[in-house]
Amino acid sequence: MDLKHLEDFVSLCETRSFSRSADIRNVTQSAFSRRIQALELWLGTPLVDRSTFPTSLTAEGRLFRETADEVLNMLEEARTDVQARQRQSRKTISFAALHTLALSVFPDWLKNVERLTGPLKTDVLADNAHNCFQSLVEGKSDFLLTFHHEAVPMSLDPVRFPHVVLGTDRLLATTRIENGVPLFALDTSVPLLAYGQDSFLGRLSSYAARVSGINQPPSHVNDNAVAEILKAMVLAGHGIAWLPESLIRRDLESGQLHDLGAGVPMEIRMYRSAQRTRKSVVGVWEAANALPTMGGA
Repeated sequence: MDLKHLEDFVSLCETRSFSRSADIRNVTQSAFSRRIQALELWLGTPLVDRSTFPTSLTAEGRLFRETADEVLNMLEEARTDVQARQRQSRKTISFAALHTLALSVFPDWLKNVERLTGPLKTDVLADNAHNCFQSLVEGKSDFLLTFHHEAVPMSLDPVRFPHVVLGTDRLLATTRIENGVPLFALDTSVPLLAYGQDSFLGRLSSYAARVSGINQPPSHVNDNAVAEILKAMVLAGHGIAWLPESLIRRDLESGQLHDLGAGVPMEIRMYRSAQRTRKSVVGVWEAANALPTMGGA
């Protein structure tokens, strides 16, 4: 059975005329009659009493009309809903961003972008580097915001996934200030708070620890690589951690945290899929390239 057979039948129920319905459905009367017969054959029972004029329905036809109306209405509602969702999703700009960037950089950066593009509808996946990269590669996100350092190389094809440098940041060795004095010094006995080694910040902080001469195992590992949790551990006096400067700027300025002088520079990059060419996506990309580069703190 074809959907047009149901539509033909409902039209015949309304006009009670094969010729008028054929005109409305833009087919010949013989073709229209064959389609009604095909529906009856599919159902296994006559729907139309052809011995009367004007055309009338059989008892089974009257029952089936209710079903046909209901099915067509449900399909039309579903079609309208799907199309509305598709239109809405095409207007939404989707970002995947490392937890820290989603919290500390994205809100103000988006405000600057909207000064050039006008208001945008956005959604943000805040996750670890692996899941964010996967979201971009699989086409679930239009853009990816991530840190970059040569010690943690990326594996994205630069042709398929071009990038723009949004700004710079630094990964700083930090400790709590207690009674005006740093609680810990940067030496081999310091209790080290670390990220999971599979994360970007985990690998970069391990590099920072090596170049700073800190080689002992960490006293605490935060496996989900959320820098905000390590920041809370540092503020509670549990040890030192390498934290993005953009995340702790206010804490440094207020004297709650102290920079131990072992900073590692990082770029803040935004990647996009070259296959995403919607007007809204291109507009964000052009705005990102037009904005001045953000500095560290």
